[in-house]
Amino acid sequence: MRLVFMGYQTWGHRVLDALLTAGHEIPLVITHPTSDHAYETIWNDSVAGLAAEHGIAVLERRYANDEEVAELLRELAPGLLVSSDWRTWVAPRIYGLAKHGAINIHDALLPRYGGFAPLNWALINGEREVGVTVHFMNESFDLGDIVLQRRVPVEDGDTVTDLFHKTIELFAPMTLEAIELIDSGRTDWTKQDPAKATFFHKRSAEDSRIFWTWPAEDIVNLVRAQADPYPNAFAHFGGERIRVLSASVSKLRLGGTPGRVFRPEGDGVAVVCGPAARSGTEYGVVLKRIRTDDDRAHRAVDFFRAMGGYLTSHPHS
Repeated sequence: MRLVFMGYQTWGHRVLDALLTAGHEIPLVITHPTSDHAYETIWNDSVAGLAAEHGIAVLERRYANDEEVAELLRELAPGLLVSSDWRTWVAPRIYGLAKHGAINIHDALLPRYGGFAPLNWALINGEREVGVTVHFMNESFDLGDIVLQRRVPVEDGDTVTDLFHKTIELFAPMTLEAIELIDSGRTDWTKQDPAKATFFHKRSAEDSRIFWTWPAEDIVNLVRAQADPYPNAFAHFGGERIRVLSASVSKLRLGGTPGRVFRPEGDGVAVVCGPAARSGTEYGVVLKRIRTDDDRAHRAVDFFRAMGGYLTSHPHS
């Protein structure tokens, strides 16, 4: 099929590579300019570079709703627009210029977790499964009819990086299968229920801050959701920022003030946490590995050599 591809980073690179390998005709690739945003420098295989290797014309845009894009699409008359990690809304007047409209590949089980960083947010929220959805674009964001959806279980101990590797493997085969279904003339797609939709914003440094009044499981989930190479979950100790690389829920209920470095436990150090910590009904969180701002990693038992003191969400003034 004659396609125009819109994509960015490793997600886009994987899909574009699969489309080219499968023999689809791609006269134009639209991609975002290079960004220094923390989440856009991690899985950042270049879509523009891959297109250039194949002699494909490339447009760089933050948004693709301008008249130049529209004129190119009128001229190229693609059968379909294919989007993978395209990060801004596309207007109906743009995708409507392709015979079959546009499909997008999103690493979430839509209609939940539309928007940004779906794997991070899903893990923070303790979801037991994630997945990938291929859906048509419509006038809303991430709410078009579903062509295909695949589920991936979240195993105990999985980090966001594990989930990235599990889900990225689905992008290429699902895209190719979806195009085949569309090209076959099929039209019985699954409608999304907007009432069940959830949308999440881009993550920033503030979203990785640990609050010790959270339950231990929530803190552990945040740590797993911000595992390397993502910006790590962090707190402060003695005026220094501490990034937490790995943690687990304590086997013990620990009473006192949230953030108190309490006692060694197993291969880590247990910290008091939870909304009802003072009652002694909350399980603590065991810090296992941390990283200091000099970028050195430490075992928590080596860093916290004496018990006592407090981890805080913000540095003391």
